[in-house]
Amino acid sequence: MSDDDQSPISAQMAKQLFADWASAPALVLAVSGGPDSVALMWLAARWRRALKRGPDLIAVTIDHGLRPEAAREARDVKRLAASLDIPHRTLRWTGAKPKTGLPAAAREARYLLLAKAARSVGAFHVLTAHTRDDQAETLLMRMARGSGIAGLAGMARLTERDGIQLARPFLHIAKAQLVTTLTKAKIDFATDPSNSDPSYTRPRLRALMPALASEGFDSRNLARLATRLRRADAALELMVDGAERFLALHSPGRVPEAIDAGAFAGLAEEIRVRLLLRMIDQVGHEGPAELGKVEMLVFAMVQATRSGGKGTLLKQTLAGAMITLTQDRLRIVPAPPRRRRAD
Repeated sequence: MSDDDQSPISAQMAKQLFADWASAPALVLAVSGGPDSVALMWLAARWRRALKRGPDLIAVTIDHGLRPEAAREARDVKRLAASLDIPHRTLRWTGAKPKTGLPAAAREARYLLLAKAARSVGAFHVLTAHTRDDQAETLLMRMARGSGIAGLAGMARLTERDGIQLARPFLHIAKAQLVTTLTKAKIDFATDPSNSDPSYTRPRLRALMPALASEGFDSRNLARLATRLRRADAALELMVDGAERFLALHSPGRVPEAIDAGAFAGLAEEIRVRLLLRMIDQVGHEGPAELGKVEMLVFAMVQATRSGGKGTLLKQTLAGAMITLTQDRLRIVPAPPRRRRAD
């Protein structure tokens, strides 16, 4: 960990971190009560006070109803927000909780509630306190799942979700720097025990970080890798755009209903995979296609073409799309609805 990671965030640095949202009408701050989000609220309040004109700040705490301490932590956030002249709301995730996949379900519920809160106050942005450490953990989790380049690009600084922009101003800031900032300001914060619960994947990876850092896999290097992969992903998507235009010019009909199979086969494999996934998602009606299944489909298409057969070489459904390949044509159209089994 560098010396910079141990220094508090200055007012000038905070100004740079929040500068992109100075002209926004309002900003919702997602504040759980932990050190990262409390630092987000405290630094945003200090930044806003230094502006003659700027966005209204509204702090929102989500009580997932999973821990008895959550209600008290929400009240603590409310008191701190009041001392900073920031309005505060506590929103609760009600209803039955799933027995499996709880972290993902809680995350989905949290973002839905935050987006709802943003719309209610006329805000287009929700600011979260994801740090460089979170980015490193996200990269490791996605590596473990065998994600492609898009997944390994990690979290973006700005993401649209539920019609609202999720903004992450701390994505290149170490968690330790936020803790140091609060310690110097004598601001208390809560500690969520689930953050160290080994029954969840992220805490288990977090426990491995010191050993990984000693081998060079620290949060700075992992976050740098995610940034470089994000650049590569963006460049590849531009190439896919170009390939789509190329096929439109060299195919006998409308893409993706009638594609020149030779022109498609001549594309680089990564571009074929991405373009096929894009086209399947465009016409399919069963949700996004899985990358691994699209990769297997591209491989099957290559093998079918090499067979030298006549007529239909391959016909397969995937994610609600029907893919048909002949020697000359590739056709991707909506698949017929699945037949329901009789009770």
